[in-house]
Amino acid sequence: MTAVATVAVSPLLTRLAAERATGALFRERGTLFLEDGRVVHAESPATPGLDVLLTTGGGLTPERWTEAVNEAGARRQVARFLVDSGGLAGGELEICHLAAIFDAAFFALSPGSGPSRFRRGATHWIGSVRSVPAAAVERETCRRRELLDAVWPYPLLDTSPVVPRPAAPGQTVTARQRILLDRADGVRTPADLAWVLGRPAFHTLLDVRRLAAAGLVETPHPTAPAVAAEAPLPDWMTQAQSPDVALLRRLRDALEASL
Repeated sequence: MTAVATVAVSPLLTRLAAERATGALFRERGTLFLEDGRVVHAESPATPGLDVLLTTGGGLTPERWTEAVNEAGARRQVARFLVDSGGLAGGELEICHLAAIFDAAFFALSPGSGPSRFRRGATHWIGSVRSVPAAAVERETCRRRELLDAVWPYPLLDTSPVVPRPAAPGQTVTARQRILLDRADGVRTPADLAWVLGRPAFHTLLDVRRLAAAGLVETPHPTAPAVAAEAPLPDWMTQAQSPDVALLRRLRDALEASL
């Protein structure tokens, strides 16, 4: 088994964990919330949030989620309210919350995610659920990057519309794959499908790459760069130069006279 790289994906996150800092680490593609140096929540615009995972992919009704936010959001105790009010089992909340943390962190800690900034003391309104060591989040982020490339090394799949292909005779398609393929209309990207299905975005990326490796989804390839049109020649090079016929005749006559 190949060892997962141990290089820190975010030196600032590593330093904040060592300092046991509390606050929000903002990056271009997401935010990680820390408490005593441990990651307690994460969110990214590239991933469905905890609300979507619970209401679309889980067993919580949208009405109960809205009620929890309205009743306990200002106190930053939404998670506790959901469990105490009987709207959600503690185990289900914890599983979905961990999925949301690792999912959002994968995108927030992606290469080229822009500069980082940290707001000390900032907390999230979801409240306390479970914390994860920052080092574990970084290790999992690296592992997921390697897993995607090991399955099918075509990153364009992650941002392109998912275009299904017919299965080969006798080829097996799992129920999970069929649900995704049924919603892939050639327009939705993996991120769009994650929101529709209420699944973590990374898991949807992984499903799409596996489908592409099996030939059940089109694999987009980089297009060749367009060949730049040649610059037009200057007028003085393209315009025909009319010879001075009279001059040429005089030169001919002079040469003939000298013979």
